[in-house]
Amino acid sequence: MQHALDLKTYPLDKPGSAEWQALVDQCRADLARDGMFSLPAFMDPEVAQQAAIDALPKFETESFRHEREHNIYFLKTIPGLPDDHPALARFKTSNNTLCLDQVTGSPMAQLYEWPEFAGFIAAVMEKPAMYTMDDPISGMNVMAYREGQALNWHFDRSEFTTTLLLQAPEEGGEFVYRTDLRSDSDPNYDGVARMLTGEDPEVRTLTLAPGTLNVFRGKNTPHRVVDVKGPKARVITVFSYYENPGVSFSDEERIGFYGRAR
Repeated sequence: MQHALDLKTYPLDKPGSAEWQALVDQCRADLARDGMFSLPAFMDPEVAQQAAIDALPKFETESFRHEREHNIYFLKTIPGLPDDHPALARFKTSNNTLCLDQVTGSPMAQLYEWPEFAGFIAAVMEKPAMYTMDDPISGMNVMAYREGQALNWHFDRSEFTTTLLLQAPEEGGEFVYRTDLRSDSDPNYDGVARMLTGEDPEVRTLTLAPGTLNVFRGKNTPHRVVDVKGPKARVITVFSYYENPGVSFSDEERIGFYGRAR
């Protein structure tokens, strides 16, 4: 991965070394404070931009356009919460998705399969190990948000999310989040409602540059991507790792996310 990553600044290839441990400790501290950590220029920005350029024709001909209307929970109802509660306000999400089998050989695919990357993520998240998915299409996705497209407010199903920005748009596309708005023991529905109506001063906006690795705890930290403006798409890679080996999506889940089961 030396051709693609800045391993001098981020020595993932030296697990257990003093400099590797210092990086892990810093990322853990950022996670504890902000619910996320970012590594700018983790991937060489030129490599990231070229990967986006290489993917753009596939977005035109092969990608799945994923559009849905949803609330922040991706659930139709919440037990004990009236349907007109402001925490259940509905939004529209739209993007185009390429799957792992459509970008084989790319720097992103190589990074996903690189054991040192999974080992680094496991160390930061204080897990014994992290594993790639046993799924030829679901483990890594590349998503494009074009003009007027956006990823709207939601909580993630997984404990954390790992992303790498390949291309930034000319305008829009900022990452907006609110750290630890809820907890496993307190859903904080009223707090969610206040955030959705613009009344939460703790909401933050983050503008990422191409090549930035961003890992965040999305399960209890709601987040969205602002509508993209202009002809240049926001292109980002999402990596999926799990604590147990052999994880795979069902055919129903694949069809829902990617429009195909195989």
